[in-house]
Amino acid sequence: MGSPPSKTGASPPGERLDSKGLYQEVAQRLRERIFSHELAPGTWIDEKALAQAFGISRTPMREALKELAGEGLVILTPRRGCKVVQLSTRDIEEVFPVLALLESQCAFEATGKIRPKDLPRLKTLHETLEIHTANKDRGGWLKTDQDFHSVLYEISGNRWLLRVISDLRKVVLLARYYFLVQEGRLEQSLEEHRQIMAAICRQDAAAVRHYVYAHLISCGKAMSELQLPATPTESALK
Repeated sequence: MGSPPSKTGASPPGERLDSKGLYQEVAQRLRERIFSHELAPGTWIDEKALAQAFGISRTPMREALKELAGEGLVILTPRRGCKVVQLSTRDIEEVFPVLALLESQCAFEATGKIRPKDLPRLKTLHETLEIHTANKDRGGWLKTDQDFHSVLYEISGNRWLLRVISDLRKVVLLARYYFLVQEGRLEQSLEEHRQIMAAICRQDAAAVRHYVYAHLISCGKAMSELQLPATPTESALK
């Protein structure tokens, strides 16, 4: 049996955390690196190097990695260490129908509670999506898309939906950047968002639910076509 892949993830010089920083802050730093694929799927994380780079002890680093493991972003393997989860086609096919049901319900509830001050926020974010699509800015598109859906979550006021959706979204972000590289996917996603935004503007909650559901199913289908492992040895959702 060969040795594990080389470990990575040390912080650039000067990016040290305050010694009083909580492990939640460490976890957030790691999430950002995972979502940006600076720590790519399948990467082994060098716990010791990261702790030294952040200027912290191993204890908050270990607690942060446990939190990320609970979210399905990393896998802790006894005597081998910790690595970033690599989603499989099966993971995508299982998680997106669930996410579609939850997010479409959340959007349905939000539409019935939208106040006049909420629409300008959503319209501004949608206009930014238009700009990112024109510029082929995939990273910007993903960030703005997250913000758009976060506003809907906030408006819905359903903390239980928000909690479950938030955990599932973190898993999806492991691979979502890559699916936007597919030819025409940015434009298709924007068109789906246009339908959602139009339904929100006319406060047609049933149509919003339909379009959000269809959008998430479409995203899942596109992501399932990526070259992902067919049969994972360790599921991302365990």
